[in-house]
Amino acid sequence: MKRTTRTTVLTVVSLIAALALPTTVAQADATQHRVDLRVLVVSDGGPATDAVMAELDTAGTPYTEVDLARSDRPVIDPAFLADTVDGLPRAKYQAVVLPNDNPFPAGSAEMTALADYERAYDIPQVDAYTYARPEAGLQYPVYGGYSGSLDGVTASVTAAGKAGPFGYLEGAVPFEDNSPTIGESYGYLSTPAAGADFTTYVDAPIPGTSRRGALVGEYRHDGRRELVVTFVYNQHQQQYRLLARGIVDWMTGGVRLGASRNYFAVHVDDVLAVDDRWDSDLNCTPGDVDCPPGQGTPDPIRMVASDVDHAVAWQREHDFTLDLAFNAAGSIDHRQDNGGADPLTDRLVAERDEFRWINHTYSHAFLGCRQDTTVVPWRCATNPDGSVKWVGRTEISDEISLNRYFGQVAGFPMDHGELVTGEHSGLKVLPQQPADNPNLGPALTENGVTWLASDNSRDPVQRRVGPATTVSRYPMNIFFNAGRAAEQVDEYNWIYTSRAQGGSGICEDNPATTTCLPAPLDPATGFTGHIVPLETRIALGHVLANDPKPHFIHQSNLAEDRIAYPVLTAVLEGYDALFTDSAPVVNLRMRDIGVELQRRGAWQDAVRAGQVTAHRIGSAVTVRAPAGVAVTATMPSGTKLNGAGFGGAYAGTVSGWTPSANGGLTLTLPPSSPAPSGGSDTTADAGRRTSRPAPDTHVPEGVTEPVPFSGLR
Repeated sequence: MKRTTRTTVLTVVSLIAALALPTTVAQADATQHRVDLRVLVVSDGGPATDAVMAELDTAGTPYTEVDLARSDRPVIDPAFLADTVDGLPRAKYQAVVLPNDNPFPAGSAEMTALADYERAYDIPQVDAYTYARPEAGLQYPVYGGYSGSLDGVTASVTAAGKAGPFGYLEGAVPFEDNSPTIGESYGYLSTPAAGADFTTYVDAPIPGTSRRGALVGEYRHDGRRELVVTFVYNQHQQQYRLLARGIVDWMTGGVRLGASRNYFAVHVDDVLAVDDRWDSDLNCTPGDVDCPPGQGTPDPIRMVASDVDHAVAWQREHDFTLDLAFNAAGSIDHRQDNGGADPLTDRLVAERDEFRWINHTYSHAFLGCRQDTTVVPWRCATNPDGSVKWVGRTEISDEISLNRYFGQVAGFPMDHGELVTGEHSGLKVLPQQPADNPNLGPALTENGVTWLASDNSRDPVQRRVGPATTVSRYPMNIFFNAGRAAEQVDEYNWIYTSRAQGGSGICEDNPATTTCLPAPLDPATGFTGHIVPLETRIALGHVLANDPKPHFIHQSNLAEDRIAYPVLTAVLEGYDALFTDSAPVVNLRMRDIGVELQRRGAWQDAVRAGQVTAHRIGSAVTVRAPAGVAVTATMPSGTKLNGAGFGGAYAGTVSGWTPSANGGLTLTLPPSSPAPSGGSDTTADAGRRTSRPAPDTHVPEGVTEPVPFSGLR
């Protein structure tokens, strides 16, 4: 980090910069100038500014980057920052993000221009990661402070932070400590400098003292406001993910384009069917494609009625709804083999309204190419002319329609536009099947399918397949072929340890695999001591990243030892301990997730293309976007659109999607529009830890991260 000391700028430079700024703006009322809703990010290639840009990208908040490392970058001067539009002085940026409190050389005219601009238009500045020093409102750490590792430290949001930009947090801000051998966090803890107008928002204990030092705070000086951050971070670390929303809300005053919420959805595949069990001696799954034909004896795993009761009780305790992706053939076969009895299906039908349901095809058939399973891994069978043998359209259509019919008879609350194919088959599978089955799209059309699940580890980008749009799902590393913790640990050891330790060697062949083990896990403690915390951290990371994509597990994980629940519980309870009721987990069904992703894609494309503009004059915010592109924005509570309330409450602000309009949208901010506190939420959902729609029985008209190894399907 560059820590250039700010020095007094030559008087002539200051005069030139001041003359170039509109003199009518100084001390002016906000109604006398215009502020564009765009953020200026001055980057230095460090992780902190990259993290801020990642947050803005994901939320859909427009920004302009000036990369200090580029020789062709624009010069930051008064003309770059402000001009006049329609007779009003215009501030081109509503906030400024710098890599530190002053990344420019001593006496820089660019820093002078920024400081004058911030004063003239009341533009806040974020110091993404800076050294604790008097120029940033803090004592040097050598004077009773601390410089060093923050791994494992639990910081706290202060009373001022809760009343200000971080009111959506309960208080604790845990810093990650994922490896005892790797330094993950570094920072400075210090107290305000003598005479500084510094308000601490997040602090932590100063080692060896009874005092606390600032990690995030607001420094007011010289008519300017700076949010000072004194620890380094990247976009994935939990401590940053917890604070990112508040940092952006602080810099924008809660008035911005884009929005951010915390989502969690879990799909349970293969419900009603069975899943083959991992064989610890053969190191494969008899009955599945990872075992040579005829090797071993299949030992199926299937839920029982008491597992349904447990799922219902767990959902009610955590105010959360699972999405059950079902295969009707599993029930039909079970009844045929058991004199017509199937207590599992009977119990699920009785409790059907407790869950959301998704068509997972009738028999979980592979709907891509015809598989040649005489080899491991399998390959696509070919015709005599060398062309690929594809599963036909009629077979695919039957798999969809038969399962849908079963669900209708059972009264499952389904959306018939949603579909999860077995193993996401029909879609491309590299390297064996590099293209989608050409018969898939026509079969989806016949059955009115509009949302099709895909595997995020193989197919992460939302795309069209015939009439359907894909919804990528995160595979959780809780294996489909494990009903017991011991099986999970044994397979985990096989996959993620070296050949020398008796493992598969996949980590040696793929060094970038992040879950590789230095030694096999202890069978007695490996599940709770390693797998559960790791999978919890991965899933919670998605939740905190404004990522609505669902996760998927399998019915086997709700059976026997019920090995999914420790992870799911840890995610929800961990979240509950970090966030107030104003920021509930948003628990959407697959269709609604697909719509959210689709809207985001269109919005972000329009933002990148420069087709979205927005500005504020006084209490009026005007937004223009291309026709057909829904607008997303975050505003203070009480904001109106056409006289009605705008958006829905979340984390102390309101946000939502609204159609674009000819001539643009005009939002009216409430009087004063103070920076959001995030601490109060008077909506009906304020006391809920999750936010989810009621079960949906709508039937459309005309409708008659880990690599996917053998344990993930």
